[in-house]
Amino acid sequence: MGKKVGIIGAGAVGATTAYTLSMMGVCKEIVLFDIAEGVAEGKAIDIGQSNYYSSCAGTIVTAAKTPADIKDCDIVVITAGVPRKGDMTREDLLMINAKIIKSVTQDIMKYSPNAIIISVSNPLDVMTYAIHKITGWESNRVIGMAGALDGSRMAYQIYKKLGYGAGQTGSLVIGDHGQNMIPLPQQVKIGAVPATAVLSKKDMEEIIERTKNGGAEIVKHLGTSGYYAPARAIAYMVEAILTDADIMVSCSVLLNGEYGYRDVSVGVPVILGKNGVKKIVEISLDKETSAKFKISVESIKEGIDILDKNNFFDD
Repeated sequence: MGKKVGIIGAGAVGATTAYTLSMMGVCKEIVLFDIAEGVAEGKAIDIGQSNYYSSCAGTIVTAAKTPADIKDCDIVVITAGVPRKGDMTREDLLMINAKIIKSVTQDIMKYSPNAIIISVSNPLDVMTYAIHKITGWESNRVIGMAGALDGSRMAYQIYKKLGYGAGQTGSLVIGDHGQNMIPLPQQVKIGAVPATAVLSKKDMEEIIERTKNGGAEIVKHLGTSGYYAPARAIAYMVEAILTDADIMVSCSVLLNGEYGYRDVSVGVPVILGKNGVKKIVEISLDKETSAKFKISVESIKEGIDILDKNNFFDD
């Protein structure tokens, strides 16, 4: 307690993150900001009123009227951005969101220069890389929320297939936060039992496919992306940092030779605690997984190349 968390973007994911954190009581103050007038203020009031029935009623939830009000934060979560619409190309979406991220990041540098940034905006790995380049901060302070969500989706699919082990299922997903993500069934246990011992190869293939399409499945039903699971994954990361928990979770981080790559942000297992990423954990990848990881990295680099081509990093 006694820590301040800023959340930029008070849409479904940002607001649900604020609500989740306020119910958990892991920080003293949460400040919401959104470019849409009244949105952050209305949601901050609603969340603040919900605290009356919480055992963690000491969490203060406020709205920032300007980016200057997102000041002196220990952690800033960025969920700002726009979804792909109509005939918008991948490049169009990438450049629009990158410009939003640049403006937001510059505000964070000015008003919360000692913060740790958790990047959530899509395309997540490319945006995380952009934040690294814009800030020039130590790589441990810029973290993309990727595998924390993808891993929970994998664990959910395993439970759906088995019908038992909820709350006991470990999971690990590496690579990009998209169609090239790499769920690793060989690293998964239900309790103390390897998943491969209780699930057939066909079952695991179905689980992997459903994990990859976890977000799309929700869109099919709701017409919009999920927000409860992403918010809980963000809150899990925030709690780990603020409590110096030293947990292992997969996040999008800047590699500096790990796994044989440099100057790219991609999902790998890390130790999260005080000051952000304490350590990048290098696990052994077999030949097939290494090939998939290479495809993941190359797809992220394609996005970075689009930014370079449009002179994004020049000013």
